[in-house]
Amino acid sequence: MDHYVNSLRFAVLGPVRAWRGKQELDLGSPQQKVVLAALLLRRGRPLPLGELLDAVWGEQPPTAAVSVLRTYVSRLRKVLEPDRGPVGQPRVIVSVGDGYALRIPDDALDLAVFQRRVTEAKRARAAGDVSGAAELLHTALDGWRGAALAGLPGPLGETVSAWLDEEWLTALEARLDADIERGRHHEVIAELIPLTGTHPLREELSRLLMLALYRSGRQAEALAAYRGTRGALVRELGVEPGAPLQELRDRILAADPSLLPHPAPAPAPPAPPEPSVTAPADARTAAEEPEPYEPDRSASSAPHAARFEAARPAQLPADLPTFAGRHEELDRTNALLPADGSPPSTVVISAIGGMGGIGKSTLAVHWAHRVADRFPDGQLYINLRGFDPTGSAVTPDDAVRTFLDALGVPPMRIPAGLDAQVALYRSLLARRRVLVLLDNARDTEQVRPLLPGSPGCLVIVTSRNRLTGLVAGEGAHPLTLDQLTSAEARDLLALRLGTDRLAAEPRAADEIVSRCGRLPLALAIVAAHARAHPDFPLSAIADEVSDSHGSLDAFAGGDDITTDVRAVFSWSYKALSAPAARVFRLLGLHAGPDVSAPAAAALAGLAPRAARALLTELTRAHLLTEHRPGRFTLHDLLRVYAAERVRAEETPEERDLALRRLLSWYLHTADAAYPHITPNRRRIRLEPWDGECPPLEFPTQERAVEWCETERSNLVVAVHQAHQAGQTGIAWRLPAVLWGFFYLRSHTHDWLDTSRTGLAAARAAGDREGEAQSLSDTAAALRSSGRPDEAIELLHEALELNEELGDGEARSSVISNLGDAYLHAGRLDKSVEYTRRGLALDRVAGSVWGEGIALSNLGDAYQRMGRYDEALGCLERALVVLRAGGNRWVEGVTLDILGTIHRRLGHYAESVEHYRQALATHRDIGNRWGEGHTLGHLGDAHLDADEPEAARTSWRQALAIFAEFGHPDAEKIRERLAGLRAGAAGARGRGAAPRRTA
Repeated sequence: MDHYVNSLRFAVLGPVRAWRGKQELDLGSPQQKVVLAALLLRRGRPLPLGELLDAVWGEQPPTAAVSVLRTYVSRLRKVLEPDRGPVGQPRVIVSVGDGYALRIPDDALDLAVFQRRVTEAKRARAAGDVSGAAELLHTALDGWRGAALAGLPGPLGETVSAWLDEEWLTALEARLDADIERGRHHEVIAELIPLTGTHPLREELSRLLMLALYRSGRQAEALAAYRGTRGALVRELGVEPGAPLQELRDRILAADPSLLPHPAPAPAPPAPPEPSVTAPADARTAAEEPEPYEPDRSASSAPHAARFEAARPAQLPADLPTFAGRHEELDRTNALLPADGSPPSTVVISAIGGMGGIGKSTLAVHWAHRVADRFPDGQLYINLRGFDPTGSAVTPDDAVRTFLDALGVPPMRIPAGLDAQVALYRSLLARRRVLVLLDNARDTEQVRPLLPGSPGCLVIVTSRNRLTGLVAGEGAHPLTLDQLTSAEARDLLALRLGTDRLAAEPRAADEIVSRCGRLPLALAIVAAHARAHPDFPLSAIADEVSDSHGSLDAFAGGDDITTDVRAVFSWSYKALSAPAARVFRLLGLHAGPDVSAPAAAALAGLAPRAARALLTELTRAHLLTEHRPGRFTLHDLLRVYAAERVRAEETPEERDLALRRLLSWYLHTADAAYPHITPNRRRIRLEPWDGECPPLEFPTQERAVEWCETERSNLVVAVHQAHQAGQTGIAWRLPAVLWGFFYLRSHTHDWLDTSRTGLAAARAAGDREGEAQSLSDTAAALRSSGRPDEAIELLHEALELNEELGDGEARSSVISNLGDAYLHAGRLDKSVEYTRRGLALDRVAGSVWGEGIALSNLGDAYQRMGRYDEALGCLERALVVLRAGGNRWVEGVTLDILGTIHRRLGHYAESVEHYRQALATHRDIGNRWGEGHTLGHLGDAHLDADEPEAARTSWRQALAIFAEFGHPDAEKIRERLAGLRAGAAGARGRGAAPRRTA
């Protein structure tokens, strides 16, 4: 091979490109690039003509495919060897049999260089040279310039790019692993968080993130990363994490010192504004135990300033691969940020406005991805649903809580009241550089609480309204979108349909652009229809649009965009099969943010398999988006159209029946989760299920809780929708079966909201049974929200109502709950009075379950009053009754209280034994919170027995559990560890036992 050939270089790790020396070559059409890419990937080996045809066109090549292919090869030869002459022998692309081969040095292809460096890195790592391996992998990965074979059409781009992406990801994992091994765990966290979000099922990325977080002193976040990966694996694949991930989780919980870097890494980079949740247990000596964190009050006046490090969210939706145009608008938005890449000196707010379907969200997401690397502390995103046809716009407090959750604030640490939540949110963003995308805002008041309070952040807001208040009051930079230009509209079609198809029928393409009013949403729908029928000429597609009732030219203006896009939607809708069209319009009745396949089946009264096939049809028609496996959303305008069609084509009776099917399905599935979350509790009476789509069943508590968490927004909306639709029984029963989930996950806001709605529905309908149940549910939510006095008031109302109804079991439960509420209020005499009354009623009724709980609660009250002999008697009797009834949950709590009494009496051996029995019971039933509380108390007993190291071990184990759940008692354990280090007697805290409800 001569010097001329050696001067050529080729790239496939990104867009397909070629250079001669420093000059980039024009490789021609996308199909011609496919030919070159196919030859490059053979690495000098011959590529038969048949395989080359498959690479370009797949199973249906055009009639003159061979001739066209040889033309492509001829053009490539001219580009690669322009001075060869008409009779000179090809030196780069040579003929071999009926095919071709490409002759270039191996180092002329970026893929070959990448693979060689990866191989060298493996050898270096095997030889113990971790730093050398890391540098080789860094260099190898630097050769990538985007997704492999980016923009190539046809089968080659679809199949080979997936393989190359896997090669990239595997090399990246190896590089991150090496970086962690050489002490750069702090640096790789920012890379790993978005990677695990993009690849939630990839266990190696999760393992690396967990290890990096743990080595950075962020133990709670490491455990949270494990829970997230496990949840995704179970939910989407039905499998548990593999042994390496489970083993790492166990070693983190056990504070395995071998997980820490050896030798110790170089000092970490400067600490962020707030420290991490907790240092790894057993990772430091007593002299190195960190001081309790005191928040920086200068940043914010938030009364609940966080004592944890905010997570780094990466919530941006995926960028649209077929984004086209908007060059002028992108230039204007880019000009809002400093040209040198430095942080903005203020909070930059961009308000992107325009009518529905004009592409506001698409532009916002595209720009956000382009500048996301300038905001290293993460990206927050929320669809505010400001113009949702159901009227269910996201309220500011719901939005703030969503962001606090994304920033890693545990639900129980979120303060009550919007002002306090906003203060905490702004405190977490202080001195951070975060991009916040607020999509589909209704008005300024919906947006204002979500604005950061300190410089360095970018806020992008989209809305159909002008948001003049945001511009005037907050200095937002307005950008109003108009239709695409004709050239941009053609580019959009070309990206979706291919340039060849447009070039073949330029007049038809122009007609489609004109009839769609250059509106991106309408063009996308037309393009989807055209792609679904590749054998249809574009002229036929243009005729369909022209023959629609109504003109798309009206997109240029008008107040109600829904009347303008109806023509496009109507012919897409009419192209559906009749069953799919029915499912589409019935989805207009669903008021939640998304819908699962089983819920859609219930709504339509179909078997799950039949419904899934119709949902697939809707997705292919771009009338529905499957944003997660098995979960679907409707674009706002399509939701409006679906709501119109269901009102026009379904009778009121059919609409009511469909809605009742949906709400009943939610209720029965939540009821199926109930016994897993609150076993052996009184079940709410339901009507038998008789629908085509059966409610879900759950094999484990974990699966039941995961379903409730995934559907939480839909379940809350369902309660309100049931109330509005007059479905009173569902409106109060659904909160009644969800209370255990709300309690377990500390979703007290949703618990109180739905219980109050159920109470209002029952009262409006005169449903006395529902009113009594809802009074108890609302009281329980108030008590868990730290408002026991209000709970007591409602429980007395419930008691009176249950006496009228003659429901002895419910009356007994209310009396016992009053005892618990008085205990929360610190009124111990009243607590004993009502608990004893409840105990007597349970004995009369023969309720072994209720009797055991009452005896345990009574013993707890006595021990708080210092009446230890009476407490011991009650608790010992409680154990007998609880074990007879199989109530392991309260048995573990009772053993814990017994341990506390013996500790306070100085019986340390008996105390430790009871705590260990309690631990065994908690662990047997998976009561992690109970395990954490008992470990904390066990540490107290060890310290009182002058066993400080045993105390330290127990407290650190307790801290790991509390930090994993974000439990507020983690702070108490930190204080005890700090006191132990200082030798303070105050470390012997007297923590309260975990609470139960009757």
